[in-house]
Amino acid sequence: MKGVYWMRRITTSPGLASSPVFASAIEAGAAQASAPRAAVTDAALVALPRAARPSAWAVSVLQTARPRQWPKNLLVFAAPLAASPLRWHHWLGYALVAAAAFGFASAAVYFINDVADAERDRRHPRKRFRPVAAGKLPVRHAVAVGVLAAAVSLSAGVAFSVPLLTAAVGAYLGMSFLYSWVLKHIPVVELVFVASGFVLRVLGGAAATRVPPSGWFLLVCSLGALGVAIAKRYTELAGLGEAAIRHRPVMRWYRPTALLVSQWVTGALMIAAYVAWAAGQRPSAEGWHLLSAVPLAAALVRFGVLTARRTTAPVEDLLTRDGLMLACEVTWLALFVIGLGA
Repeated sequence: MKGVYWMRRITTSPGLASSPVFASAIEAGAAQASAPRAAVTDAALVALPRAARPSAWAVSVLQTARPRQWPKNLLVFAAPLAASPLRWHHWLGYALVAAAAFGFASAAVYFINDVADAERDRRHPRKRFRPVAAGKLPVRHAVAVGVLAAAVSLSAGVAFSVPLLTAAVGAYLGMSFLYSWVLKHIPVVELVFVASGFVLRVLGGAAATRVPPSGWFLLVCSLGALGVAIAKRYTELAGLGEAAIRHRPVMRWYRPTALLVSQWVTGALMIAAYVAWAAGQRPSAEGWHLLSAVPLAAALVRFGVLTARRTTAPVEDLLTRDGLMLACEVTWLALFVIGLGA
């Protein structure tokens, strides 16, 4: 009590209250008292990162699932549209199930790959902004979501009694993970495995709708997928140079000129296979499908011109954001659809 009494006397004394030494002591004591509180506040801010908020976490999950890549899953409609367009009401539901199954399967691959490539992605000018690489999505969350997406994709064929769809999705998952862990380091082979992902979507759609695709049609899809895979490597190597080799070691075995020539040769072979497929259609549709080869060839030429430019933009942007390219694609689609209904 005496200590309290004398403290009150000191703080109320006019002389001492105005003393610079006394004022400094009071300020030091106040700073010392507030230090633990500030440390606790800062620790709380560190312990609650941006990704911990539900909305930010959901956005990170959606970004990792790559919505811009989802249109690839429309390839499941290719086989039934080409073989049995007039009976669309029989196979449409199964095709939608196949598209959803491959959507979940591709998302599973993206989540697991982003975890495996996080360190390398941080050195890439574009990929360093991916949620896992940027630290917005915790690794354990990405793995859990990827495993869940894979389970959903495999269960689609079982739920709808389409075992061949489950087999196609399982093959896609197996080949994708095998590519990520081993085959992506083997030149040329890795290109074939990248292209196989597109072809397995076509086969999955054919399996789900029970519509067997023709050999020529599968060859067209295979060559088209291979051409896109080659274009991806060329744009990455030409746009990033030595940095592309550091990010993807297999790039050291490729040369820009060889990749560009390979892309043009693959495109020419694709057009030849497409003409062979169109020539085998029923007489009422044959003329329209043969005519549709013209805008398809123009689209491939335009694609070759766009990829020849040095850019780090994704190949998907070259296919969907160029006006002339879109005009060629829409013209081809219109003639192709007319031929289906002829």
